[in-house]
Amino acid sequence: MNKLLSIFTALFVVLILSGSTVAQQWSPEQKDVWAGVEEYWAASASSDPMSFTKYFDDSYFGWSYENEAPGSKEDAVKSLNYWLKKGKIQYYVIKPAKIWVNGDFAYVHYYYTQVSESSDGKPNTERGRWTDILMKKNGKWMLVGDHGGEIKKND
Repeated sequence: MNKLLSIFTALFVVLILSGSTVAQQWSPEQKDVWAGVEEYWAASASSDPMSFTKYFDDSYFGWSYENEAPGSKEDAVKSLNYWLKKGKIQYYVIKPAKIWVNGDFAYVHYYYTQVSESSDGKPNTERGRWTDILMKKNGKWMLVGDHGGEIKKND
């Protein structure tokens, strides 16, 4: 019973703290950037998850927690191909923490939770944080860099 109470208390605290993120008022420019982030997340969970790669500019260089060094767009495509064989995203939630915009350049710090289903049907929940660095090109927000990944319980 104590464990259950602890879980509910922790969940309540998380919901209260995340409420401050949701309650922020974003400018039209910030909303436009966030709409771009939501667009490529939706692509990554679509029936064609490789369509996510069309949001990577050729100049892209990103660095996930699991990699020892930053990687190019080509590296990101290889990684995505690998992970898609392991399972497809079934559900995700993304929440912005900070959005900075200056003309055609922006960065977004945000939290995510996603549930993937492995090839054997087992769900895998991952929670983490990302920073996306974006450039607006032909009216579309493109990834030119990013950094982040899963927050392990030991981190």
